Amino acid sequence: MNKKVIIIIAIILILTGVGVWYFFFYNKQSQNEVNEIIPEEEISEEQMRQTIVSLYFYNGTTQSLVSEGRLIDVKELIKDPYRRLMELLIEGPQNSELTRTIPEGTRINKVEVKGDVLYLDLSKEFIENHEGGEEKENATIYSIVNTMINLTEINGVKILIGGEENKAFKDNLIKFDDPFVPIKEEDIEKN
Repeated sequence: MNKKVIIIIAIILILTGVGVWYFFFYNKQSQNEVNEIIPEEEISEEQMRQTIVSLYFYNGTTQSLVSEGRLIDVKELIKDPYRRLMELLIEGPQNSELTRTIPEGTRINKVEVKGDVLYLDLSKEFIENHEGGEEKENATIYSIVNTMINLTEINGVKILIGGEENKAFKDNLIKFDDPFVPIKEEDIEKN
């Protein structure tokens, strides 16, 4: 074989090796840079303002309170967070397997925080329109209490009816003499 042919073949092999190395190294590096820079989706200002709150409703099948997560705008909680949470409870659940715990026609008269207790003054419909029974009454009370303690400053809820303390449901099974404190987390089923 001719010496020139061997040199030409050697040069071709060397250039091919350099080309292959360049292709794999440089091309791979530039692909990584492009993938790291391009976001899949930008987060809107509205999405940044949303938060999830837990509202507690009654599940008739399991006969227990169940938390329902609700995505709401943080601006709804800024002015009067406890009133807004109570309004959401009054509206009722979005999950069709859950039932509302607040009697129809209940209105919020006043909401006030004193220390770590939330004073919740409700209209007379809260007791007049309640179907009664200790299980349902407990579900009503603890749906409120466990929803309200989502905001960490509250450790109890005192319920007033028409501005008056020490009221009770019609059957007098549950009285509103003292603030209600939350039930244990293990006693609540999460949804």
